[in-house]
Amino acid sequence: MKTKRYSESLENYLETIYMFGGENVKSIDLANHLDVTRASVNSAINSLIEKKLVTKALYGHISLTEEGVEVSKKILQKHELLKEFLIDILHVSPEQAENEACGIEHVISDYTASQIKKLIKSIKNDSRK
Repeated sequence: MKTKRYSESLENYLETIYMFGGENVKSIDLANHLDVTRASVNSAINSLIEKKLVTKALYGHISLTEEGVEVSKKILQKHELLKEFLIDILHVSPEQAENEACGIEHVISDYTASQIKKLIKSIKNDSRK
């Protein structure tokens, strides 16, 4: 399945909602974690609702839809893959790898991610010989 592309900002919201459990997440928790205003959270959540990636209960709790969960998982998988590549293959420090994976995860295609995964596997298999 090819992942539909969203803005880096919206993907960060999805990833954060997922990391907070994906259900009954409070706007204030998103604002604090992402270091943004509640107005920014409201705007982003409304956009995600329009895209059918999240729902918002009457009293403000935010939950991922089924599609939102799938998109969030893909983003997180790319993040973890990139972090592994940067740390294990390029020997970047874990802190730097975390920061850089956060930016790169939003721009690489599914194809490129799968190629990186193959490369990591190949290098690790070669090093065991």
